[in-house]
Amino acid sequence: MSFTSRSNKKPHERVEFPLNCSIAALQGKKCPNKYPSVFEPDESSTETCPDYFRWIHQDLQQWKTSGITEDMIERGKASAHFRLVIVGGNVYVEKYTRPYQTRDVFTKWGILQLLRLYPGKVPDLDLLFYSGDETKIMRSDYQGPNSTLAPPLFHYCGSEETLDIVFPDWTFWGWAEVNIMPWEDMLRAIKKGRKRTKWEQREPYAFWKGNPHVAKNRLDLMKCNLSDQYDWNVRLYYKNWSKVVDEGFNNSKLEDQCTYRYKIYIEGSTWSVSKKYILACDSMTLMIKPRYFDFFSRSMVPMQHYWPIRRQDKCRDLKFAVEWGNNHTQQAQDIGKAGSKFIEEILTMRNVYDYMFHLLNEYSKLLKYKPTVPSKARRICVESTACKQKGVWKELLFQSLVKSPSHKPPCELPPPYEPQAIQASMDKIDNVDKQVENWGNVYWNKLNETNQ
Repeated sequence: MSFTSRSNKKPHERVEFPLNCSIAALQGKKCPNKYPSVFEPDESSTETCPDYFRWIHQDLQQWKTSGITEDMIERGKASAHFRLVIVGGNVYVEKYTRPYQTRDVFTKWGILQLLRLYPGKVPDLDLLFYSGDETKIMRSDYQGPNSTLAPPLFHYCGSEETLDIVFPDWTFWGWAEVNIMPWEDMLRAIKKGRKRTKWEQREPYAFWKGNPHVAKNRLDLMKCNLSDQYDWNVRLYYKNWSKVVDEGFNNSKLEDQCTYRYKIYIEGSTWSVSKKYILACDSMTLMIKPRYFDFFSRSMVPMQHYWPIRRQDKCRDLKFAVEWGNNHTQQAQDIGKAGSKFIEEILTMRNVYDYMFHLLNEYSKLLKYKPTVPSKARRICVESTACKQKGVWKELLFQSLVKSPSHKPPCELPPPYEPQAIQASMDKIDNVDKQVENWGNVYWNKLNETNQ
């Protein structure tokens, strides 16, 4: 990935700083200092960040009054995979437990790219990160007059019941174990793939492919699959990852899965990284009521960006949604396109990095102490992270490398939502969900009357 940087010759002239592992080895340094350390943008004016950036304030609200102390960090270690400290523009990591696959590597890589995009702009900070699926910091554990203050913990998803600080997931820089490219490249491939089959020519059913064994909700979804007894207008496919790997991922490419008019999003053990890939297909997304949220989806609106599906009555809801879409093809296409447009325009890598920047910047303001390097922490940099990798892991890291500083500052962080605005948004979503539910009830009542 390349962003233009300032030059003494011409504004916006591209000055790139590619990663060269041989130079690092020749110098005998894991982290040679060859990259600019000061951010010098060509442009001074900035645009306002997308609306979902407002949730940064809400996610940090728990510590607005108390601030964040070293004691909170110490108490949170048991829940974290690693501790990451930034001091003077350098990144240091203390590892605690081994995470699943290489999620932690790509998450830390993303933070290193942020520092390359805005050198010298990210303040000193000290944070804990959990890279698993389940949420960790339960809100109920830190309520009441005698409760302790909650430790801050960064994670990929959150919920109404938890205090996890939501951060972009590792797949924006690639998911090596399942052969998924960095987000910009993956989105480009999906956009190309979806053009191969026009919406009208796609299969008139709801599609889902994945591993159902990670959650009861997914196993319940499999009951909606086509059978000898009934057709719920759903086509579900079990993904055996061992077989997928043996086949070289040839039959599991995301860009080849835009051949159905409708695509189902369903959570795994918590949230699922599949959401952005599903929404990018131009098919109308049928979103089974989520319990968890990632950093960008809280600004999405039912019947504008997706069609809502209840968890408890999903088979009937899915059948009705497909019937409705096949009888209201233009409206169904509009919802599908709006979801894709949201993903393409709002979830750019520039916005991902700007979200990270503002979240970390606002977080650093809450620290009640000056961050220092822990005794067991080790410095990491792009060279020490990427040069030792092999195969697809190394390829994806190089592919997602930020090669030059940005020519413009981050977008401007909008103010927090007023409490009444949050409530109004929740009420709007509930009202739309109920309206769709009522449409479904009318459909099924008429169908039952016809069959009597």
